[in-house]
Amino acid sequence: MRIGVLSDIHSNVFALESVLEDLQHRDVDAIVDLGDIVYGPIAPRATCELLQEQSIKHVQGNQDRMLHEVKDPEIANNPTLQLMLDELSTDQLTWLKALPYDLYLEDDVYLCHGSPRSDTDYLLEDISGGTPRVKEDSAILKMLGNVTAPLILCGHTHVPRIVELSTGQIVVNAGSVGLPAYRDDLPEVYRMENFSHHANYSIVDKRSVGWCIEQIRVPYDFGRALEMVRSNQRENWVRLLEEGRA
Repeated sequence: MRIGVLSDIHSNVFALESVLEDLQHRDVDAIVDLGDIVYGPIAPRATCELLQEQSIKHVQGNQDRMLHEVKDPEIANNPTLQLMLDELSTDQLTWLKALPYDLYLEDDVYLCHGSPRSDTDYLLEDISGGTPRVKEDSAILKMLGNVTAPLILCGHTHVPRIVELSTGQIVVNAGSVGLPAYRDDLPEVYRMENFSHHANYSIVDKRSVGWCIEQIRVPYDFGRALEMVRSNQRENWVRLLEEGRA
């Protein structure tokens, strides 16, 4: 089983196109997507359209879920959210709402966006202190709960990561296809950064002695994404996309 793993596209259809083109040369058996598909001021509608043309298994990210839970006051204070709701069709919003929280590929591979218990959890990283660092083994296992699959695929942090646990389980974070950096201030100020414009994704390959894991960085014409964020008056996204710094 050889699987291409995408996550956190964030409406960046230009990065997604380059990743899908790269995958055509990688001889994968399946492609999965770990959520946060359209949140961003680039091309929400085109991103949905391209994904719906593919044979891809998806799980829902926290910002996909937000689209059908958000209230009017939140929309009024969030121009990116307003852009998405204006641009996405009713059918696309329905499709995003129907995506599952998590998913198993047979018994070997478990997919989620954040963690088994919450799509806003960071499964691997502790962000206290402002810089992400990998949690203790026991803390990760506690968050996994009763998930015993040998391979766990997650996203949400935008930082590619591979962690092997004391149980022999391996957790792979695929990074972000479309947004290589961001900054947040809850529960405290912290940054997630990859320090380049590249689109990130992973390939996991089941072999007789275990899982072979590739973390791949794909170049793309990020200038086209910058044009869109500037056109949509979201200048705060420029450095995130151009430099991978927050």
